[in-house]
Amino acid sequence: MRQLHKVDLAHRYLVLLQDVEDWRAEARSHLPQRPKAALEPYTRLKQLSLRLQELQGGADGAAVHLVGYVTKATETLWDEMKRTMSDEFDALLAKRNWPGNVRPDAEADEEWLQGFEKLVDLQVPEIHYSTPAGAAVTLLPMDVMAQIFIKEFKFHFMSDKPTSKPEAIGAHCFPWFLALVEKWEDFFRDNFGHILAAKFSDTPAVSAKMVYMDPVCAFISSMLPVMREKIASVMSEALKSPAFLSSLMTQLMTFDENIRSGFSYDGGDPEDGWRGLTSEVLDKHFDAWLQAEKNFALERYRGIMAAPDARNIDYEFVGAGKTKPTYAAVRVTDLLRSVTAQYERVRGFSHKLRFLIDIQLAILDEYHDHLRGSLEAYLSITSTVGRAFGVTKEQLAALEGTGALETLCKVYGSADHIVNTLNDWSNEEFFVTLWEQLQTRAKARSRSEDDQGNLAGGMSYDHVKDRTSATVGTEEDGGVLFDETIAAYSMRRKRAEEFLAEALTESHRKSFAAYLKRPQWTTIADDAVQADGYQLAVTPELDEPLRILKRDLDFLSRALGTAVFRRIWRDALEKLNSMLWGDVLMSHRFTAFGAAQFQRDVHAICSLVERYIPGGGSSGLGSTCDALRLLTLPVDQGSQVDGEEQAPLTTLKRATDMVFTDNTEAKKVLEELAIDLLSPANARQILQRRIENSE
Repeated sequence: MRQLHKVDLAHRYLVLLQDVEDWRAEARSHLPQRPKAALEPYTRLKQLSLRLQELQGGADGAAVHLVGYVTKATETLWDEMKRTMSDEFDALLAKRNWPGNVRPDAEADEEWLQGFEKLVDLQVPEIHYSTPAGAAVTLLPMDVMAQIFIKEFKFHFMSDKPTSKPEAIGAHCFPWFLALVEKWEDFFRDNFGHILAAKFSDTPAVSAKMVYMDPVCAFISSMLPVMREKIASVMSEALKSPAFLSSLMTQLMTFDENIRSGFSYDGGDPEDGWRGLTSEVLDKHFDAWLQAEKNFALERYRGIMAAPDARNIDYEFVGAGKTKPTYAAVRVTDLLRSVTAQYERVRGFSHKLRFLIDIQLAILDEYHDHLRGSLEAYLSITSTVGRAFGVTKEQLAALEGTGALETLCKVYGSADHIVNTLNDWSNEEFFVTLWEQLQTRAKARSRSEDDQGNLAGGMSYDHVKDRTSATVGTEEDGGVLFDETIAAYSMRRKRAEEFLAEALTESHRKSFAAYLKRPQWTTIADDAVQADGYQLAVTPELDEPLRILKRDLDFLSRALGTAVFRRIWRDALEKLNSMLWGDVLMSHRFTAFGAAQFQRDVHAICSLVERYIPGGGSSGLGSTCDALRLLTLPVDQGSQVDGEEQAPLTTLKRATDMVFTDNTEAKKVLEELAIDLLSPANARQILQRRIENSE
């Protein structure tokens, strides 16, 4: 029985092989006249081949030779069928001397159209049953029609001609390819478009793909293999020259965009579109290109920082009322924009994220460290601890005058410029899309424990999160790609603002030192007019402080934006107000003349500040101004000077009596004098400063 079983099996093998030979012979007999008829035996043979492969998988790989033979026979037959039909169509083209004697506006004759259609008929099953994720099938008639152009391409760009040099690809090769398609696009669409529509429009999966519905896209598919071959040879040279590699990638991305936008080429992927030759190159050589671009960017960054004017404030960058950055900050953001231009057309998400993190954020980190170093150097020079370790004369000289303010304004303005730029970029479509793609990928990875170490481009989830935003992969709203970088620069900006306020306070403390020690507040005036503060000259010891105030106000008003300028001066004036209150008002006694002189001095300070900050003087020195309204009250009604702003009948004696009666009476007199910032206790302290109330 075993022997009989073997004989039976052998007989079946022979019958199967005879069927294979019969189907092959039948298919050949129909060509080239009837390609549709030839497809029937070929289809049966193809189905047999697929069935045998399927059965072999369940039989632990049995009948290896039989399966291999049928598979090979099927592939060979298909190649023969395509070659036979292609040869016939090629002979037809030769009779018409294609393309030499064919004008781009000519009409194809009936025999030409029939030859084209027969080749398409042969491919219909192959196209319909091709895998969706696989590469698009090139149309045989287009392959045949493209052969003459491929030969011409190789003659011009893959020979020993000057146009074949790798460096000439952008100047000659790409333009030639695009010009060729543009020249013949109307001819292809007008003559063959209706044939493709008739064959594929009823099949949604195929009709959505332009490579099958548009003859021009089909022609491009047939021409792209030789372009790939050319680019592969050029890449072998480009990898030896980073500068050429950078230029080549830019030109290649432009070529891809021209193909997509100029001819609606989708590469067989109607949803995501054609990946482009750039993506194919980057699949192999991305790291080399990234390293080349990173080296160029870092070299340019170092050149920016080494420029003689890099640390100067660019007063022309924005108009009045806006914070001014340094030239270096402006050039750094320009550099980062140029890096974005290098990779924004790249289609791979991982590639774009690597560019962002490895180049742009790396440069931003370096510049952040530079700004932090500037603040640390300033602190070491100005702090007591820092000076204990030694400070050079040159370092101290650099902070004289407005030097300290300028040093801090450079840091503040530069950090502010970076923060504003990154905030703007966070709203741009390119970076918004990149952020959304990152979030989608990160959230998907967070739900799966697999591949946690590779979120994108070999970078782990933690690495990407630390470099971009803490909200990566979370459900929190409002995150952006530059969260961590913006936070770092914002801290530098805030610290610089704090130092600016402290520097102003220190400047005032030093400049007002002589004024605070002035003892002549008890001078008695010869007449009542001299007691009118508005007719007095400013105390000579206040000339220098006023000069310093004007210098600082003038400098900071040009270097800083209105909002931060007001914030810094509000803080500085509050400190100045406390100094005038404590070291002058509460430390001395005043005659009417002395009080008037002090009022005149404070008015001079307020007037100067008001020129730069409307309302800033009266608000910053508000409590001192209110105190002086009490301090300068006339002793009695008769000594009140015309033009003074005190309410009628309010005298020093009356105010003193009411203030020292009780808090209710004190509040009444303060209300009469329109004094809002002083308490009854303050009023009693101030009135005690007048010599007339010494008892």
